[in-house]
Amino acid sequence: MMSLQTLADRVDTAAHTANAIAQLTDEVPGLTVEDAYAIQALSMKRRYARGEARIGVKMGLTSRAKMIQVGVDEVIWGRLTDGMRLEEGATLSRANYVHPRAEPEIAFLLKAPLAGEVTAAEAMAAVEAIAPAIEIIDSRYQDFKFTLPDVVADNSSSSGFILGTWFAPDTPIDNLGILLEADGRAVQVGSTAAILGHPVRSLVAAARMVARAGEALKPGDIILAGGATAAHPLSVGMHMRAVFQNLGSVGITVTE
Repeated sequence: MMSLQTLADRVDTAAHTANAIAQLTDEVPGLTVEDAYAIQALSMKRRYARGEARIGVKMGLTSRAKMIQVGVDEVIWGRLTDGMRLEEGATLSRANYVHPRAEPEIAFLLKAPLAGEVTAAEAMAAVEAIAPAIEIIDSRYQDFKFTLPDVVADNSSSSGFILGTWFAPDTPIDNLGILLEADGRAVQVGSTAAILGHPVRSLVAAARMVARAGEALKPGDIILAGGATAAHPLSVGMHMRAVFQNLGSVGITVTE
């Protein structure tokens, strides 16, 4: 079997150069999810070595729409770095991505550490603020096709995120309407309830799953709770905006 480091180098190079690669499982059909998380960790070490810093995590496949879209049924997670953060209202260069897509999410900002088995109340007690967000996902695999180990190895498709205004942690987020717009046209309609029934459950899952990897969520970390709708493909010239009930909107424009 090809070494996990070799596979990690391949995935990182694909993301760094915005070039599509074949699925890892095409060459290594016995690749497990555990292998994939090891590959993800090794590939992220290359990003850290280039100067990026880990600033949080993203949860993936947390809505039925997302599970159906990619054909899997398991929650996953990936790392966020400061190099992935994009300014609200700014621009995104299409050339830096392979298959970029946008999805609306809820973001948590932590004020206290969080790890292991926690309750929803314990998780929210560690939250300093919440915000509307857009995550830019980007599978580096050809034709946007992959198995569960493939997507996990590829940092769970995380590649960028945009945050809106921060709100107090007790702001209700259990069932807020969401409208995802492309050039002013509604392309997805959803609710925060689609995120595991309540976004806080994604935060609980994050604490548990990150701890399994020997890590913890730390004060100042940003946690993206996962897409509330299916993701929408981005094209040059498009203005993408997510409008959240009671939380305002967040948007970005795509350039070449």
